[in-house]
Amino acid sequence: MTMPSSGQHLAADDGDAWWFLDTRMTVKADSQRTGGLYTMIEFSAPQGFGPPQHVHRDEDEAFLILEGGMRVVCGDETWQAEPGSFVFLPRGVPHSFIVTEGPAVRGWQLTTPAGFEKFVAALGEPAPGPGLPQPTEPDVPTLARISAEHGYDIVGPPLNLDDLRR
Repeated sequence: MTMPSSGQHLAADDGDAWWFLDTRMTVKADSQRTGGLYTMIEFSAPQGFGPPQHVHRDEDEAFLILEGGMRVVCGDETWQAEPGSFVFLPRGVPHSFIVTEGPAVRGWQLTTPAGFEKFVAALGEPAPGPGLPQPTEPDVPTLARISAEHGYDIVGPPLNLDDLRR
């Protein structure tokens, strides 16, 4: 990858928007725009959403929470991430999260090096309009296959909101 030779600006509503599982991912900076250094995504996810526990083989991942909240598990650590919280999830460490606060969580996701946007495009579909998709049950075999193809290993089930309330 070559480094970009000029700056960029995207307005608030610009960027490729995807419905990815039950979330909305709007890609603000991708492999091409960053010379492969990082992917920056604005995301939102409904209360109760959480991916299966997984491991990123090659990427570090970070979240900055703007609205709502989520419980994050990384290895043996657990945090409640509220607005203003920053969470860093290193490659090679099993992690997951579940949206616990608000009708939805909204924030920024940074993955480094870049490439996460390719996974979003492979598993998601272009968002046809604003908002979140209707919740659906994931196609687990497809999720596992596409995850593995992009360097993510599913190592456990999603967190359960009911278990957190007990």
